[in-house]
Amino acid sequence: MLCKARALLVIRRFVSSLAAPAFLTSAQPRTSPSRLSHRNSRQWRSFQTSAVKNASGEVKSKSVYQCKECGETHLQYTGRCSSCKAWNSIQRVTVNEGGGGGGGGGAQAALAVAAGIDTRKTNASYFQPKVSGQAAAARSARTGAWVQGGDRPERLSSIGTQNFASQWRLPLHGPGGAEVAHVLGGGVVPGSMVLIGGDPGVGKSTLLLQVAGMLSQPDVPGQDQAAADAPSSDAEDDEILGGVLYVSGEESKEQVGSRAARMGLKARSDIALYSATRMEDILRAIVTMRPIAAIVDSIQTVYLDGVTGSAGSVSQVRECATALLHVAKRERVPIFLVGHVTKTGDIAGPRVLEHIVDTVLYMEGERHQNFRLLRGIKNRYGATDEVGVFQMDDQGLHAVPNPSALFLSDRMNTPGVSAAVTVTMEGTRPLLAEIQALCSPARIGGEGGGNQGPAGRYPNGVNRDRFSLLTAVLQKHAKLRLYTVDIHTNVVGGLAVKEPASDLAIAVAIASSYYESPVPPTIAVIGEIGLGGEIRPVSHLDRRLIEAAKLGFTTAVVPRTPSGMQKQGGKSNRGIATVECATISEALHAVLGPPQHRN
Repeated sequence: MLCKARALLVIRRFVSSLAAPAFLTSAQPRTSPSRLSHRNSRQWRSFQTSAVKNASGEVKSKSVYQCKECGETHLQYTGRCSSCKAWNSIQRVTVNEGGGGGGGGGAQAALAVAAGIDTRKTNASYFQPKVSGQAAAARSARTGAWVQGGDRPERLSSIGTQNFASQWRLPLHGPGGAEVAHVLGGGVVPGSMVLIGGDPGVGKSTLLLQVAGMLSQPDVPGQDQAAADAPSSDAEDDEILGGVLYVSGEESKEQVGSRAARMGLKARSDIALYSATRMEDILRAIVTMRPIAAIVDSIQTVYLDGVTGSAGSVSQVRECATALLHVAKRERVPIFLVGHVTKTGDIAGPRVLEHIVDTVLYMEGERHQNFRLLRGIKNRYGATDEVGVFQMDDQGLHAVPNPSALFLSDRMNTPGVSAAVTVTMEGTRPLLAEIQALCSPARIGGEGGGNQGPAGRYPNGVNRDRFSLLTAVLQKHAKLRLYTVDIHTNVVGGLAVKEPASDLAIAVAIASSYYESPVPPTIAVIGEIGLGGEIRPVSHLDRRLIEAAKLGFTTAVVPRTPSGMQKQGGKSNRGIATVECATISEALHAVLGPPQHRN
């Protein structure tokens, strides 16, 4: 009986330990039940108080070492970031610990603005939605998620039928709008975020001001309906409801207005200018106005209350972009962001900024030239590496209808130059480029007869590694003594040729300058060169040949196809004669003639 009583006592204690918190079982066995109950109640109230404090957003702060280039955190200071390999980029910052596992200041601010809470009087982190339907949004805000989470998984077929069947793209009007829409994949997707980067003064603000005018045309679907549904009032803000909101954090409204007057947009009443840098004010303006699109110029100049660091820091850029992303997805308002670039040409701020946005565009162009390239780097709604070509003047950017003709406009005025024309693919658009080369005698010995080093290689617009490979192939398989000459190459117009299909044009231009034998002006060369001197096939050959034929080229030297469908020197259905070559020696023979006819 005694053993049975002891066994029952052990079982009872085990069951009671499961029902109570762990700290309640730490009491001494000899403590009286009244004192135990009183002590447990005090500990339980303390536990509840700490849980409420953690849930309400009262978090502690700590200091960490963070890279200002990529945002990677480190336990201690190091001279070089282990993530992005940048030197002297580690700085000490203060961050909040606990509470959400990832910050979430931007998501909380967006949620508070959407709920109508004045964040200037109440901290957004204290916002606790009481409506059950907003529970997922609250969880996303506390954890700093990019998008609002769903309640349960759904079938892909039902999602495509319910949410995306009626989705339409906002059209961009005019020739310039068609060029921007080509890069974006057909238009502006509602709720998307587009980041545009580029060097200072390249024309980012000018382009986005023109995009505002393209989007606010009266025949944009839904604009008339939005204006009709707006409450009638004499206030000026109601008159621009449904237009485009342009937020400038770098320039005053008067400066933006003067640029708009120069571009012919001064009389547009459907474009609202807002000079602000506080992110909460910007979010409130977007939610209140419900514009067709919003433009923030730039993301490095805005800041969010409650987030450590000054405007443009890693934490501020990340949280501000997250806040704009939440508003864009919830309100289905496309948002355009302007991003600064570093001295290396990368977009300033954390690398996560490019992951947050849906589309990344980069604007290229030289200061002394009047044309600009808008290149797609990332696009969730279309093809990447698409390129739009614009020409800049005092009235803004104008689309170039035939970019190939622009880059080859002065070619016929310089006969006898050592240059070759190739057709590159920029996304889905074929583009003709002229590659020039110059071979000059190398300075092997100085005045004292000493060696001045190896011959120089100076590629401009051509990848240096690819350039070294081609010169080695020409020396090995075409028997060119290039070690005795300095080689300079240049792509006309300031273009950067990166596609391997331009290998043959680079090699032909170098050989033309080396032999001082000009390339006929009606010949285009297309092909990739391998290490064995072979010419390898390229993609989209038909589209390249059609584009070359439009600009008056009568002959194209192309790689030999395995099936041999094209005949040597025969006229194809593309309107241009093709000469197939298998090796670099055959290509030089077809373009420059036999070796005995070369200088």
